[in-house]
Amino acid sequence: MWLGEQITERGIGNGISIIIFAGIVAGLPPAIAHTIEQARQGDLHFLLLLLVAVLVFAVTFFVVFVERGQRRIVVNYAKRQQGRRVYAAQSTHLPLKVNMAGVIPAIFASSIILFPATITSWFGGGTGWNWLTTISLYLQPGQPLYVLLYASAIIFFCFFYTALVFNPRETADNLKKSGAFVPGIRPGEQTAKYIDKVMTRLTLVGALYITFICLIPEFMRDAMKVPFYFGGPRCLSLLS
Repeated sequence: MWLGEQITERGIGNGISIIIFAGIVAGLPPAIAHTIEQARQGDLHFLLLLLVAVLVFAVTFFVVFVERGQRRIVVNYAKRQQGRRVYAAQSTHLPLKVNMAGVIPAIFASSIILFPATITSWFGGGTGWNWLTTISLYLQPGQPLYVLLYASAIIFFCFFYTALVFNPRETADNLKKSGAFVPGIRPGEQTAKYIDKVMTRLTLVGALYITFICLIPEFMRDAMKVPFYFGGPRCLSLLS
């Protein structure tokens, strides 16, 4: 945390994100080398290796496309006078990101799902902990229960984290104080409800998008027996 704060204070960028980015990039060369070595030894067919490469580019394009996506709400400013200056009516927009939660939901979801396995590694050898071992086996990556809970946790944390970082009522109040309004919507409470409705739909789309990205590696590893490292939280952290 301290190192991340130092990086941020010196204007290089978001310190925590840069540290996460560096850790992910450091692990990519060995992963790529291992995949190429598998193909060279015949453990991985060339066509499957080509499929992995195509998927990497497709996922990269898809993530960049969605991360840049916005829902723009038209906002108008009425003609107003401040002192001797008269400001003409203006029209602008309120940008709302499709994925406002970022990579946080995926990180939280994976941490919670893997928590039983962590507890098992500490106490699994003792008597009376067989039930915990059984649960951790069902929550191993690739298991149906793991996939179901992982997807559900991602969707939950998308809505939860978005609600923490974005307040429609506060946004509506700020628009009202600045003399702005959404065409066809009354300022204040009605504007807050409208923004909340739009944000809920965007969050659902963003949650499904993050879930899809995070489940690609699971499908590639378990259904097709192909290593796929560039996906899920790694991909979101690198590209967002």
